[in-house]
Amino acid sequence: MAQGEELRPREGSVQALGPHGFTRIAYFEWGPESASQVVLCVHGLTRNARDFDFLARRLASKGMRVIAPDLPGRGKSDWVRVPADYATPLYLAAMTAVIARSGAESVDWIGTSLGGHVGMEMAALAGAPIRRLVLNDFGARVGGVALQRISTYMRVKRRFASVDELEAHLRSIHEPFGHLTDAQWRHMAEHSAVKTGEGDYRQHYDPDIGRAFSWPLMVDIVLWNVWDQVSCPVLVLRGEDSDLLHASTVREMQKRGIAGKNGLVRAVEVRDVGHAPALMNDAQISIIEEFLADEKATSKAQRLAKLKLV
Repeated sequence: MAQGEELRPREGSVQALGPHGFTRIAYFEWGPESASQVVLCVHGLTRNARDFDFLARRLASKGMRVIAPDLPGRGKSDWVRVPADYATPLYLAAMTAVIARSGAESVDWIGTSLGGHVGMEMAALAGAPIRRLVLNDFGARVGGVALQRISTYMRVKRRFASVDELEAHLRSIHEPFGHLTDAQWRHMAEHSAVKTGEGDYRQHYDPDIGRAFSWPLMVDIVLWNVWDQVSCPVLVLRGEDSDLLHASTVREMQKRGIAGKNGLVRAVEVRDVGHAPALMNDAQISIIEEFLADEKATSKAQRLAKLKLV
């Protein structure tokens, strides 16, 4: 295999039924299609599937099949006709379609920010196909300060003269991602840039996804009613300086709800990072790799389910 070839995933798409019709969902896939362990990686609000290239390459080298979809309105997935559809029901439908297309009976879900929210919502449902859940800087209480910060840059529609200019913008608004290499920032920029008919560039997402952030004042969002129903093993990654996921929320998640009360919640704080860890460096990837290899917690959850204790 040529150098760098392993970074180029296979591409596919599937139709997902939303509130106002079907939406084509693009996804990218690494590793053997016959692998027994399937990992689904779901990105954050304004990001895309290619953020997971580095993580996916590592997991695929261990024999796992890794699938990373573009959420509706992002990356190579279609935009929707009704902006109000950019919400949890459509995201759940889209990810269910991707899982069904994969043929996997269960998946290990890695979700960053919004991707963590969608994963938590799915894991809380009866019969959910999520075997293990990684919440990357997302939890049962979402900080309003972070939502206000996100809304500030979401409300600005920008065009960029070059990919270099877009990269500088990403380095500014995503500074909390931590210390990325120049190559990693460039990777993000190249997969975030879409050339327009006028010769300049826009970002890869539908600006209408920002409508949910149009309110001038944001307050904390409480999701304990969802979290309390999650019963699978969970890894919560929190950026040390995160303004979206507070340390007190993580501590409470380890004590309450089905997963918390049964000792199935592991928490790791990532130093020198805010919202959210980029999951691109070896140290962060190793944390996830170790969690995905731990069969003890999964076996415990399965035993508790059989005993109807979860």
